[in-house]
Amino acid sequence: MPAVDYRLAFELAPVGMVLSRHRIIVDCNARVCEMFGATRDALVGQSFQVLYPSVAEFERIGKRMEPILNASGRYADNRMMKRLGNLHGMFAGETFWCHVSGQALNRAAPHEAGIWTFEDLGSRRSVKAELTPREREVAAQVMQGRTSKEIGKALQISHRTVEIHRARLMRKYAAATTAELVQKLIAG
Repeated sequence: MPAVDYRLAFELAPVGMVLSRHRIIVDCNARVCEMFGATRDALVGQSFQVLYPSVAEFERIGKRMEPILNASGRYADNRMMKRLGNLHGMFAGETFWCHVSGQALNRAAPHEAGIWTFEDLGSRRSVKAELTPREREVAAQVMQGRTSKEIGKALQISHRTVEIHRARLMRKYAAATTAELVQKLIAG
């Protein structure tokens, strides 16, 4: 059996992949560069913060994922991300839905180093509706098929507050049902 070239597998993976240390990009593959509209040199050495719509969003997601990553060494969610450059016909600052999952390389120190995958859920379509940070969090949970009570528990807010945000999302996306809302969120 021929030897596997792990570097080539990483580079040609069909999903975006990033190696990180303390939320700093140490290495990334071609798919990440294509997805975010940036060169490898522009990403390596940068904080993941450059990939988020705002510093507040970067900090909020960091706080939400920390206890989960500490407990299991793994984390995954759907979130809004931001394109950096104008490569491949993309526009700097354009936002899109992205599935992100990660695995700590050392379970004893989960933030020390990790491998993260990124999958563009928006099929290169930008997010059309302007959403508040809380609406983005609720939308990400809705896309995972969670109920208002489950979302409330995950975000540490009441299920009635979740229902208010869900109703706003339905209005903003002109969706009559939750299934239609999910479809429109994924399509951007």
